[in-house]
Amino acid sequence: MSKILGLDPGYDRLGFGVIEVARGKTCALDFGVITTHKGLEFGERLLQIFEDLEEILKAHKPDVISVEKLYSTVNQKTVMNVAEARGVARLVAAKHGLKFLEFTPNQIKSAVAGNGSADKKGVQKMVAMILGLPRTPKPDDAADALAIALTAVGR
Repeated sequence: MSKILGLDPGYDRLGFGVIEVARGKTCALDFGVITTHKGLEFGERLLQIFEDLEEILKAHKPDVISVEKLYSTVNQKTVMNVAEARGVARLVAAKHGLKFLEFTPNQIKSAVAGNGSADKKGVQKMVAMILGLPRTPKPDDAADALAIALTAVGR
């Protein structure tokens, strides 16, 4: 049995999804978003992400944390802030001695939908199907985090 925490990094909203793989079956244990208040100083937002991730780890005790690799966007300030939120996730993993895996968007799409150029809706439908969920997880950040967790299965 193994538990994987997938994270869709962000500082405004950070998606998380916890899955368990046991006896050839994969199921979702928990998913959602960590939301930080825009009025907080950025360091306080990072602290909130840290504390909320600590709570998720305490509740689920994952063996692995998997995160989407950062890809370049036009807005460099956003990229830097997301990179800092990813750094918090890396710190939490190191603090707890957890394996930290990173995947590109194409790796995630290939692992979940079988096609590196699959669209977001297709990936989310596959997440629901693979995990036996009655509908696509909401919000999108949570569904993406579950896809990232699924990509780590067997790695």
